[in-house]
Amino acid sequence: MTQHGDERPAAEGEPSATGEPTIVVSLIPIGMLVVLLSLSFYFFRDEASYGPNQVALIFCALVAAGLAYRNDLPWDGIRQAMIDGVATGIAAIGILLAVGALIGTWALSGTIVAMVYYGLQILSPDYFYATAALICAAVAFSIGSSWTTAGTIGIGLMGIAGSMHLSPAIAAGAVISGAYFGDKASPLSDTANLATAAAGSDLFTHIRESLWTSIPALLLAVVGFGILGNPGDFDPSVSLAAIQSHVAVSAWNFLPLVVVLALAVLRCPPMVVIFIGALAGGALAVVHNPDAVVAFAKAPEMARPLALFKGVWAALATGYHVETGNAAIDQLMSRGGMSSMMVTVWLIICALAFGAAVEHGGFMTRLISPLLRRARSVGTLVALLVATCIGANIITSDQYIAVVLPGRLFRAEFLKRGLAPVFLSRVIGDSAIVTSPLVPWNSCGAYMAATLGVPTMAYVGFCFFNLFNPLLTILFSFIAFRVLRTPETAQRVPAANPYPSSGTPQPPTGA
Repeated sequence: MTQHGDERPAAEGEPSATGEPTIVVSLIPIGMLVVLLSLSFYFFRDEASYGPNQVALIFCALVAAGLAYRNDLPWDGIRQAMIDGVATGIAAIGILLAVGALIGTWALSGTIVAMVYYGLQILSPDYFYATAALICAAVAFSIGSSWTTAGTIGIGLMGIAGSMHLSPAIAAGAVISGAYFGDKASPLSDTANLATAAAGSDLFTHIRESLWTSIPALLLAVVGFGILGNPGDFDPSVSLAAIQSHVAVSAWNFLPLVVVLALAVLRCPPMVVIFIGALAGGALAVVHNPDAVVAFAKAPEMARPLALFKGVWAALATGYHVETGNAAIDQLMSRGGMSSMMVTVWLIICALAFGAAVEHGGFMTRLISPLLRRARSVGTLVALLVATCIGANIITSDQYIAVVLPGRLFRAEFLKRGLAPVFLSRVIGDSAIVTSPLVPWNSCGAYMAATLGVPTMAYVGFCFFNLFNPLLTILFSFIAFRVLRTPETAQRVPAANPYPSSGTPQPPTGA
């Protein structure tokens, strides 16, 4: 392979003159990760994320670091890159811990039970999955956050699905599908803003252009969830009676949810929003259900105010646990706590360390560069970009890196071919953003699995929106639908032949 800036092909086993890793070396850490994670799933199945995957990721991170050092990169730089990589996940880890605390106090205050109680009266198993997707899409579009949507409305919908004896995997797929439609289509979304920054496009132009692929993908998803509806003889009265016999449900139980949604609309930071929601759940429990808080504190010798304080503190830390004698009610109410998220935090740290080592070593860039030169048509270029975004989600384990890195790799090539920046940002949004929750060790996949209580590999086949969206953007590019060009290039390229066979268009003046 001819290296950049060097006309002599470098041998596959030795570093290039510019310090680039060879293709063979670049494949080693990535191929090793695929093998070890496959073995992890084969040996441990759903338990793979509880330690075995972390071991595989750390081992491959050390291999990548060793290869980077062998390729003359200083060890201090490699170590700092891995530290910086893990640091990028601090915000995600903070949100994850806040969600654990929120689930604990919302279980204690009855907020989760209230969402299930009223949801059983309103929703039907026949159309539950489709409705869940649309509800999450509307909420996520309003607040611009898939994580906040899944951590609030999504938890309630999962509880309703369990009470209706519906598939938790399909329900999780519906929640994630709706949440990520709203996330990528909202001008309030941080990922949408990041995609436009990476591509150099305008936010609102990006949002309008994204709807061309997002709306058809959502409609296809809703149809799919409609087909998977579960018509039957489910009688909600049994579950409603069981809830009423153990919990006092009223409209006041929704107060913490209202607080979270209001703060999210006001664009407060997600971690702050969710943690305030957790504190609101604790305050509501003290006011609305103090006897349950005191009983949970298990401190009969304490003064009542101290017992109330201890009960809320325990729910924040280790979650709420109750034994009512009804297994279904106990399962619905016993959950949450920051401690419940620690395995997921462990997974995220290991995954980010591996991703940072791979990116710093230049392994992914080295694998993409030769393919980029061979992408002759717009359709092939877009397919390669989609594959790169998905690969970045798998390899770097971080959604933000999966948005920025492909944008950096492809931006010059899109400009050289006269393709509009908004076209690049749309494709990045259609692939990097929506596929992040489909990877078990990606921060988004780990978050969704921990929050919704369903392993990533169980729900991945039911995230219809997330699967359809990248396929549609590839299809549209091959049929030359919504392939936007810069104004100068659009004037030179005939409409019937959007990518001339005579050669690659030159960059527009001033590009």
